[in-house]
Order: sequence, then C-alpha cells, then structure tokens
Amino acid sequence: MSSRTLLLVLVLATAPLAAFAQSSAPAAPLPSWEQLTPAQRELLLAPVRERWNDSPPGKRQHMLEHAQRWQAMTPEQRRHARHGMKRWRDMPPEKREQARALFEHTRGLPEAERKAMIARWKAMTPEQRKAWVEAHPPGDPPQPRSP
Repeated sequence: MSSRTLLLVLVLATAPLAAFAQSSAPAAPLPSWEQLTPAQRELLLAPVRERWNDSPPGKRQHMLEHAQRWQAMTPEQRRHARHGMKRWRDMPPEKREQARALFEHTRGLPEAERKAMIARWKAMTPEQRKAWVEAHPPGDPPQPRSP
C-alpha cells in the first residue's frame, strides 16, 4: 500500500472521530435577545410571521390571546403547560379522542359533578372508556342530568 493510500485511509478512518469531538464539545452560551444580530432575530421570527400571515383573522386573534396568556404565566405554570403539550403530542390518536370527549363533556359541569365524572372515568376499563366515547363523541354537548 502506498503512503498516499495509507494516509487517505487514516484520514477517512479518523474523520468520524473528529466530527464527534466537535459535536460533543460544549457549545458557547447563546446571547440574550438584545445581543442577537438583526439577521438572527429575523431567522427566529420568520416562522411566526409566516404562520400569522397564513392564518385567517379568527385564528390570528386566538394566537394573540394565547401569547398574552403565556406572558402572564409564572415559570411554574409554563413548565406545567409544556409538560401537558408534550403529553398531548406523545398521546396515541385514540387517547386524544378520549381526552377531547371527556374534556368537552365535563367543562360545563359544576365542579362536584366534574370531579365525580373524572373519578368514574379513572375507574373505567379501556373497553368501557371506548364505549363511553362512542356514546359521547367529541363535539356533543353534555346532557343535563335530571335531579
């Protein structure tokens, strides 16, 4: 094997190690918003601008209200909200449908009835929950109970 070929093999063999060493090096802390360049700020804001412009006026109002609620939250409330969003994102579609149905059914109920319904839900088997959702699909308003 020629020295040139040996050198090429050595470089190719160590290239992944060099890339790994660069990627595992601790990154420098990123600056605060005020220290970002205009180009960096534009890069971060462009997706939001695009989403805003592509949304109908009713959705824009919802986006603005959401941003205002988010700003009013404490760090703990934001952590809790992020956790809930992650749980929702990772939830299988069938469980999402169940969660929507339960939420829509209980949101207008008085607190005591809502807590009782959630307790019943937790006691149900998966088959019972599926049957309940089929009887109360998302979008159906809760039926008032007779005293």
